[in-house]
Amino acid sequence: MTIKAVCPGSFDPVTYGHLDIIQRAANVFDHVIVAVLNNSSKKPLFTVEERMELLREVTRDMSNVEVDSFNGLLIDYMKKKGANTIVRGLRAVSDFEYELQVASINRKLDDSIETFFMMTNNKYSYLSSSIVKEIAKYHASVSDLVPPEVEEALMKKFGQV
Repeated sequence: MTIKAVCPGSFDPVTYGHLDIIQRAANVFDHVIVAVLNNSSKKPLFTVEERMELLREVTRDMSNVEVDSFNGLLIDYMKKKGANTIVRGLRAVSDFEYELQVASINRKLDDSIETFFMMTNNKYSYLSSSIVKEIAKYHASVSDLVPPEVEEALMKKFGQV
C-alpha cells in the first residue's frame, strides 16, 4: 500500500524551514504532495502559480514529491487525491495549540485521515515566510533563509533586480 501524504501551506515564499519538513516527509512517506493553499482572504506576495513554480524548482531532486494547489477544505482535497496523511511542521510550542485545533477538526470531519507533526530543525525554529518577506522588503540578505531561486524571486518582487 502506498502511503500518500499532503504537506499543505501557503508557502509565501517557501523557506529552508519548509524544505526541511518536505525533505523529511519525503524520506518517510512513499509520495508527498506539497499543496499550496489558495486562500482568497489573504493578500500573498506571490501568486499561487509563482509559489508552485518556486516549490517545483526547489524540490526538483525529490523524486517522490509533487506540487499542487487547492481551494476549500483540506479534507476534501485529501479525498480527491487519495491521500490519508497530513504532515505539518512545528517550530515551537506556540505552533502546537493552533495545529492541534486544526488536526482535531480535520479528524472530526474524516477520522480516516491522520495528521503527523514534525518538529523543524532547531536552526529554523525562528523562521517564517512573514519574517523572510519583511527582511527582503528592506533589501537585507535572506540567502541563509531561502534557496537561491526564492531569494532571486524576492529581489525581483521588491525591485532589487
